[in-house]
Amino acid sequence: MSFNELNSVENYIIKQLTGINLNTQEIAEDNDPYTTSSWHYKSPQELQRSVNEVLIESDLKVALIRLNPEITANPDLADEVIYKLRAILISVHQVGLVRANEEFFKWLQGDKTMPFGENNRHVPVRLIDFEELKNNDFIATTQFRIHHRETKIPDVVLFINGIPVIIGEAKTPIRSAISWLDGAHEVHDIYENAVSQLFVPNILSFATEGKELYYGAIRTPLDYWAPWRLENDEDAIAKRLGLGEVGKELSDLLHPKRVLDILQNFSLFTTNKKKQRIKIIPRFQQYEGANKIVDRVKEGKIKKGLLWHFQGSGKSLLMVFAAQKLRREKELKSPTVIVLVDRTDLDTQITGTFNAADISNVETTDNIKQLQTLLENDTRKIIISMIFKFRDAKPNMNTRENIIVLVDEAHRTQEGDLGRQMRAALPNAFLFGLTGTPVNKADKNTFWAFGAEEDEGGYMSRYTFHDSIRDNATLPLHFEPRLVDVHVDKETLDKAFAEFKESTALTDEEADALNKKSAKMAAFLKSPERVAKIAKDIATHFKEKVAPHGFKAMIVTPDRYACVQYKEELDKYFPVEASRVVISTSSNDPLEFKQKWGIDKSQQEKIVDEFNDALSDLQFIIVTAKLLTGFDAPILQTMYLDKSIKDHTLLQAICRTNRLYPEKSFGRVVDYFGVFDDAAKALQFDEESIQTVISNLSELRDKLPQAMRDTLSHFESVDRTIQGFEGLEAAQNAIGNNDKKDAFAKDYKFLSKLWESLSPDTILNIYQEDYKWLSQVFESVKPAADNIGKLLWFSLGAETTKLIHENVHVGEVHHLDEFILDADVIEDIFNNPDPKNAKKLEKLLIKRFKKNAGNPKFKSLSERLEELRDQAEQGLITSIEFVKELCKLAKETVEAEKELEELLIEKTPKAALTELFLELKTDKTPAVVERIVEDIDAIVRVVRFPGWQKTSSGEREVQKSLRKALLKYKLHKDQTLFERAYAYIKEYY
Repeated sequence: MSFNELNSVENYIIKQLTGINLNTQEIAEDNDPYTTSSWHYKSPQELQRSVNEVLIESDLKVALIRLNPEITANPDLADEVIYKLRAILISVHQVGLVRANEEFFKWLQGDKTMPFGENNRHVPVRLIDFEELKNNDFIATTQFRIHHRETKIPDVVLFINGIPVIIGEAKTPIRSAISWLDGAHEVHDIYENAVSQLFVPNILSFATEGKELYYGAIRTPLDYWAPWRLENDEDAIAKRLGLGEVGKELSDLLHPKRVLDILQNFSLFTTNKKKQRIKIIPRFQQYEGANKIVDRVKEGKIKKGLLWHFQGSGKSLLMVFAAQKLRREKELKSPTVIVLVDRTDLDTQITGTFNAADISNVETTDNIKQLQTLLENDTRKIIISMIFKFRDAKPNMNTRENIIVLVDEAHRTQEGDLGRQMRAALPNAFLFGLTGTPVNKADKNTFWAFGAEEDEGGYMSRYTFHDSIRDNATLPLHFEPRLVDVHVDKETLDKAFAEFKESTALTDEEADALNKKSAKMAAFLKSPERVAKIAKDIATHFKEKVAPHGFKAMIVTPDRYACVQYKEELDKYFPVEASRVVISTSSNDPLEFKQKWGIDKSQQEKIVDEFNDALSDLQFIIVTAKLLTGFDAPILQTMYLDKSIKDHTLLQAICRTNRLYPEKSFGRVVDYFGVFDDAAKALQFDEESIQTVISNLSELRDKLPQAMRDTLSHFESVDRTIQGFEGLEAAQNAIGNNDKKDAFAKDYKFLSKLWESLSPDTILNIYQEDYKWLSQVFESVKPAADNIGKLLWFSLGAETTKLIHENVHVGEVHHLDEFILDADVIEDIFNNPDPKNAKKLEKLLIKRFKKNAGNPKFKSLSERLEELRDQAEQGLITSIEFVKELCKLAKETVEAEKELEELLIEKTPKAALTELFLELKTDKTPAVVERIVEDIDAIVRVVRFPGWQKTSSGEREVQKSLRKALLKYKLHKDQTLFERAYAYIKEYY
């Protein structure tokens, strides 16, 4: 029996959820209620619906009658509810999927009312019973045919009370080129658009190929889909199942109790930086952490807990989920939840997260008196405040038991008297500390404050570096030491370095004080020659490795005056608006300095917003202490570090770069100071973890030779010096079947990631030719854009894509530029009848004829060339006569092509551009032509306006957009291409 998507994965999912084996039609004997009794299988034929209907209305009506006394008394009222729900489904095309989903969720969560009570009194309408699971009807089906704009057939659909709330896509487990990504792509990019009504009630979607399980909310980009992990893989349930990891994860994630918990307490609708409405559901660590907090409060025995979730893995949202669920728990009797942060910027970030998510009953305190008033008045809300506002707090300000305090970045907050004052003011409160950097056992304050003795290792919940990177919650960090070679007195320098590195993490004022105390160090760090060298290096590095991929950077300098130095040097390489200094000024600063460089809170927020805008001119933020913590800018990929930072502050600072962002595969720290040793020292209690977070580039260099050997080993019998189709054909034959292609793709992918991380390290120079050759072979065998399995092939680093594109356009790879068919070239060949040139021209003509094979005129020219070649081979004409006849043919070919060009006028703008790129295309050009054309088309259409050709600003904007589009594919330096593309755009747009 063969293995395929249906019998190996889809049917396995149904077996896990319902206990029914569709391969044999048997029902599992071990009908464990945890895994099998809740979902019931119905074949698509058994569902009472037409192919256009999203809801199983008969099931929904029965549920409405069962769960609502008013509808029980008058069953016809159910039709009114169903009518309202149908209207939301239909509205999706007007309001968009996220808004429609948000409206439908109000019904699912039981927040909507109808005038069904006495005297038309409004009463809540329940579609689902969250208290008694058995009062709901849980149905699973397969091959669910649905037709709206077109017909689609999702593999698995799960219904609660006739409402489709989960969509699943299964992929084959036996093809290495196919992964869960292909299923997720189908759900996200195809189904959500073609049959969007099906996703209006959606809680989550999932995809698996039987090896990995990933899930996401509607409109969640594939980069943000997440795996589901089991809290304890060795628990009794997992052992009893005896099935693969995916089976356990499926059973856990899709257990009805879990699904309803996510629906009721862990689904947020929020607004992103672009003012777009988005939906957020929890990653595993957020779900697990928030529920541990809630469970501990409900039990009431242990009054504290410490959660370490790695920097960037979503602690702010964890606090939102926890606060929201705590407030909804009836048995807690309307608790007060206090969220405490220790810095203004963190306060802004946390407040922004709560406000954007429209969480009700949130209070932000502006001063100490306001906070104390709220507590003394026994306010039952979510209160966001800063720890210093507990200064001078009175003891026993509120002795209530159901006060829960969530403290962000606990290791810093709890040091000193403030923590004790807060405890004295709220003696019976629950205290939970959250930190993104690990707390060393030596840090007694934090463990005393939050670590419960009952928790293993002192942590109630731990989500490490390794977990975070494995689950793609954060990105790996690449650390690039670039110590500046400046000739100074070594003894003095070593002494100054030691003094500076042993100092604590500094505020602006402390940095100034230390620099005064250590004048030699300050003089070294801020010597104009050194800063100039580093700024020049930053400019080169940024232009080559950061800007081409659309990312931005942060420069961290020794002190505030160094920030200004760096700014002035950077302005020599970039426009003034490309960088901003973000520092605080003190009363002791000169007036001129304060006026020029001082910024207030609102100005800082504007700068941060501008930095986060991919289209803004701001590329660098220059800081010394500000924005090193609590600054969330996913577009920030590279930090240029020239400051001594250590311990928690160091890890928090470098993790500014590890947030997820489209096309970003790692965060990078370029270290001009030499803090890498301190990074390892700050985490020495867990050295294995640090190695998975920060990969020193020297380690990557060591891996490169073997990765290159592994990738080249697929072509041992191939002569790589042969050019043209003969060489390409030999390479393709060496990987002639799917298994060989997949094996090559796997090795090449690893090599390409290494290459991207190392670029532009000089070590790559010796491998350049081999890598270029491998890249072109890879492009030539890559599946077409609509092929299954494409995602394995397409998920290459931007650096590799850049290199491929740089080396495939005409003139560089194929060395044909000296044989462009124009009058001068033909004249030159005619006057210098070298047989070698004639041979090259002959080959070029054959290529032109093939390109226009469907055109009768070119067919006639091709036949004449064949006849001419035969005459030459038989010795019937001389070499000179052959060249003359060849030139005549070439002239006619050029004329025929000119006639073809005139036909372009009748075509659409997009077709004209397509023709342009096809003219440049060779048999080795990668399959990106259509993407290049669409990018140019899309960008220009956004920028242009009627009559733009007649204004200098219009022409400038369109030219800028065109260069930007070509830059993406590294074609921006091809001036001929730019000019011809612009000429087309000017004529047709």
